Amino acid sequence: MLSFIVKRIVFAILTLVVASAVAFILVHLSGSTPGGVALGQSATPEQVHDYNVAMGWYDPWIVQYANWVGQVLHGDLGVSLIDGRSIADDIGKRLPVTAALAVFGTLLSAVLGIAMGVAAAVRGGIVDRAITVVSGILLSLPAFWVGVLLVFVFSVKGRMLPATGFVPFQNDPASWARSLVLPVLTIALTAAAGIARQTRASMAESLTQEHIRMLRAVGTPTSRIIYVHALRGASLPILASIAIQFIVLFGGSAIIEVLFALPGIGQAMQAAVGNADLPLVQALVLVATLVVVVVNLALELLTLALDPKLRAS
Repeated sequence: MLSFIVKRIVFAILTLVVASAVAFILVHLSGSTPGGVALGQSATPEQVHDYNVAMGWYDPWIVQYANWVGQVLHGDLGVSLIDGRSIADDIGKRLPVTAALAVFGTLLSAVLGIAMGVAAAVRGGIVDRAITVVSGILLSLPAFWVGVLLVFVFSVKGRMLPATGFVPFQNDPASWARSLVLPVLTIALTAAAGIARQTRASMAESLTQEHIRMLRAVGTPTSRIIYVHALRGASLPILASIAIQFIVLFGGSAIIEVLFALPGIGQAMQAAVGNADLPLVQALVLVATLVVVVVNLALELLTLALDPKLRAS
């Protein structure tokens, strides 16, 4: 087991290196230069060239990449070419916003999806068909459209929740929670459908296992069979689906953050790409990759802990 963990950690580090190197190369192939972005169109070619020389833009790529990695290892992600702000500080302020969206959205979608999937697998019949239809509809709806609909219902008509904006938790916990309700609902409603389908398929297979039939034969309570034995047997693919959902939400929240005017990582990435803020793009790719690697590593370790066959192998 120790060798498995070491191998996974090494693989995670290699993934970070490869992803950061690819981002570094794409940034240099984009056609933009630090001088051109920072100084703007009013700068002369000589000024742009001098700025690029000072930034080391014309050094060999391997030298530039090594220097950048060294800075990152010391906690220095550089400064924005647009406004000169510290990228590390900016990401530190934005990361809790995206993390809150991804965590709460994943938790709510997991609760809704597992409940729907278990009900469909256990009850069958019209309940199964109804849940299948509902999940199919939710899967086909764009998250942006669902968000607009929720804003119309709960903000424009109901005037119960704010349509846009974000309040930091330390300023006002109640307003912070209210500002997250609609974005989290938007995420959860569209994400729950996929988890529900995976749960239904896994539970349907788990309920046909030999040990489940034996438990029924000896009179084990139905609720214990469903929620302890069968659900545990179906847990691995469900957990994988939830982990993938978290990764998708963390890395693909730009539309939701723009719709609800939330100052998160997704909004920053959209702005960085649009403004050709090269150091910020590199840093955001690194952070997103780090989150994906950590979640995948945690999922593999959890799978190893839950599956006796993997532990034995």
